[in-house]
Amino acid sequence: MRMRIGILGTGMLAEALGRGWAAAGHDLAIAGRSPAKAQHLADRLGPRARAVTPRQAVVDGDAVLLAVSWQGVEDMLRSAGAGDGTLRGKALIDPTNAVEHGVGVLLTGPGEAMADRIARLSPGVHVVKAFNLFPTDQWTEESQDGDTPPVTVAMCGDDPGALRVVGELVRDVGAAPFVVGALDRARQLEEVAGFIIGMAFAGADPNAAVPRVPSAAA
Repeated sequence: MRMRIGILGTGMLAEALGRGWAAAGHDLAIAGRSPAKAQHLADRLGPRARAVTPRQAVVDGDAVLLAVSWQGVEDMLRSAGAGDGTLRGKALIDPTNAVEHGVGVLLTGPGEAMADRIARLSPGVHVVKAFNLFPTDQWTEESQDGDTPPVTVAMCGDDPGALRVVGELVRDVGAAPFVVGALDRARQLEEVAGFIIGMAFAGADPNAAVPRVPSAAA
């Protein structure tokens, strides 16, 4: 299904996922704090991408990717008019991790996830936590290898329709979606990201800390 995807942000994740989605035939609306950077990214992503304002990116999109640092979330949502309801009924992909750099400790309040904060700032939005556990280079063309099985993108959200939309976008970048539950599982996914980040910065291999347990389907 061809979709219109709004991308809020002009960094590496925006480019990596945008490139994969453009290749899958989707139309992209790129917006950021700098219109010049948004135009530059749209030019790099090709004819299916165009630079727009943050408000245009969310109003026109079937789905929206919030590809900014966690510190920039509130400013970007404000620019997009989220408080006015511009994201109402939209599937919004949240890949953010509010963690202390190099340590991995979550910096949100007790029991709070960034996904919760985004939902509060955006009345009526359907937040889907996804794409927060892998580094950006996982989604670049160079990392795609047809001989290896797809990675699994753990995701959670409350709206079945939004989960279906995001699941299709996960498949479009060569991964397999797996819904772990409702949005109240988002903090758990953010804690996992903090665990991975903390181990990696300490020089340990996070993969070696996770037991190899066969799936029930195996």
